[in-house]
Amino acid sequence: MNDETPALPQPASPGDAASPQAPRPALAATSEPSRSGASGWALLLAVIALIAAAVAGWQAWDTRQRNTQTREELARRLAESDTAATEVRALNRQQQEALATLQGKLGALESKVEATEGQAAALEALYQEFSRSREDRVVAEVEQAISIAAQQLQLAGNLEAALIALQGAEARLAASDRGQLAPLRRALSNDIEQLKRQPDVDVPGVALRLERLLERADALPLAFAGEAAVSPESPAAAPIDNSGGKTAAALAFVGELARDVWHEMRDLVRVERLDQTEPVLLAPAQSTFLRENLKIRLLTARLALLARDGRTYAADLAQARNWMERFFDLRDPRVKEAVQELRVLEVVPVSVQRLSLNESFAALRVLQARAGDLRPPAPAAEAARPANGQGNGAAAPQR
Repeated sequence: MNDETPALPQPASPGDAASPQAPRPALAATSEPSRSGASGWALLLAVIALIAAAVAGWQAWDTRQRNTQTREELARRLAESDTAATEVRALNRQQQEALATLQGKLGALESKVEATEGQAAALEALYQEFSRSREDRVVAEVEQAISIAAQQLQLAGNLEAALIALQGAEARLAASDRGQLAPLRRALSNDIEQLKRQPDVDVPGVALRLERLLERADALPLAFAGEAAVSPESPAAAPIDNSGGKTAAALAFVGELARDVWHEMRDLVRVERLDQTEPVLLAPAQSTFLRENLKIRLLTARLALLARDGRTYAADLAQARNWMERFFDLRDPRVKEAVQELRVLEVVPVSVQRLSLNESFAALRVLQARAGDLRPPAPAAEAARPANGQGNGAAAPQR
């Protein structure tokens, strides 16, 4: 009940009914102070209620303001969170795209690495094969050079050509610089030293001297031609001078007749030396044949020189020298020089000892046999290459 609620009238009791007018002044006097007190309390309560309402309203307004600020702050933060989340999602998307790109590049790099590894393996195999083939080629070249040197020694006796061939083979081995070829190079060096110890003959120089003799053979005078040249000749007939008249002509005729008679008388008496052989008289055709046979002997001697056939060389030069001493004029300086040249050339030692290259051939055979044992079979190597390629291709998808 509020203080402002009016008091309800109470029913009168039987005693009060008998004297209804007697208590009313006292009741009125007591009700006035009670009303004034109730009004004060009511006013106080109203003020308190108003204050409480004001406080409650202020608190409600303050709470509402705080809630509004909180909502605004929350909305702002939510917006910022959404923006940040959007940025994060964009960054995440970019990172995923970059990761996908990197994965693609990584896959491409892995493929390239695998291809490079395969190519490196193939190049290594090719290098090994090329090394073996290069070594085989060097050995084949050396074998050919040794064979040429052996042919020059055995067939032609050409020491210089054999030495050149062996030195070329040794230079080829030195250029390759491989340890497994050292025994072969050592054997070649021994054979080269053996050839160098042989007597050195200037074959080109001797051949050139024989060539000069060949060129001078046609110009050498024969012996009978020289005798005819040195024999006393009849004096030349004096020229007839028509200015002297018949007397001079008669004297000239008498002189010619006397000379003819003297020549005829001289032919009847012939003085010869018995300690010397007379020069052989040769017909022009025989003279030509003599010179050609002399050239043939000199040519044969030159061929024997190149073939290092000492016996044939000496025999041909001796025969050529005998022909010159018998059929050519030894009083001529050119013939003397040619005979002396033949005597010097005749004693030149052109024959050489028959040498063999057994040490080089033995080292070569050992090297070839060792290379044949160590060389892997070609089909196995070819079969291994596709297998390696399949293994690399199968490993790529797993990554």
